[in-house]
Amino acid sequence: MQVDGICCHVECSGEGQGVVLLHGWGQNCSMMRLVQRELEDRYRVVNLDLPGFGDSVPLKKPMSIKEYAMFVRKLMAQLGIEDPIIIAHSFGARIALRYAMMYPVKCLVLTGAAGIRSPLSLWKKGKQCIYRIFRFFRLPVTAGSRDYRQADDVMRQVLVKAVNDDLSPDLGFVECPTLLVWGSDDRETPLWMGRKMEELLPDARMIIYRHDDHFAYYHQGFRFAKDVKEFLEVSICSI
Repeated sequence: MQVDGICCHVECSGEGQGVVLLHGWGQNCSMMRLVQRELEDRYRVVNLDLPGFGDSVPLKKPMSIKEYAMFVRKLMAQLGIEDPIIIAHSFGARIALRYAMMYPVKCLVLTGAAGIRSPLSLWKKGKQCIYRIFRFFRLPVTAGSRDYRQADDVMRQVLVKAVNDDLSPDLGFVECPTLLVWGSDDRETPLWMGRKMEELLPDARMIIYRHDDHFAYYHQGFRFAKDVKEFLEVSICSI
């Protein structure tokens, strides 16, 4: 599907209230397919590979989180969907939150959501200092997260833009009902981040999947789908 000059892989199924599924960094729509199948009997579900991921075309220039949100908005407009429900994981949750700050949203389901910056530890500050010294003297250096090292030049810039976009100051503007689902052992977006989001979002509640990690929603797919359905039934009826 062509959206704003970008060729994007999109899967649509079902009828009714629009639901858009946004995967995490380095993933694709297959990670959300079980949720899609569990919801398509009651909702119109849009499951996509975000630009730069999966079967969508590689990006020629980096996009910010705001630009990703604008892209999703244009996709929704082309499909005739207003006030979508957004279900998103990790990097996709960054986009979902920024979208909800900019446009009307029925409700959000966010799992392992990124968007809150961690304070720099002394160890990380030391690594940054060493990295700058190596760069100054043009010495070979391996730096950055695994995601950063595995990305191409454009997607590295996307990742840097995303990580530097701290959503904390703006979470109070997300007024729609929000369900947060977190793995208690999540190391990518630790549980304290979820607690912080729950505190800052005006209408949020959290479910914790004990002894699971950043991909708790995927490991416990049927449980996640059940929790999502129950949340949507209550949230949509109360709007």
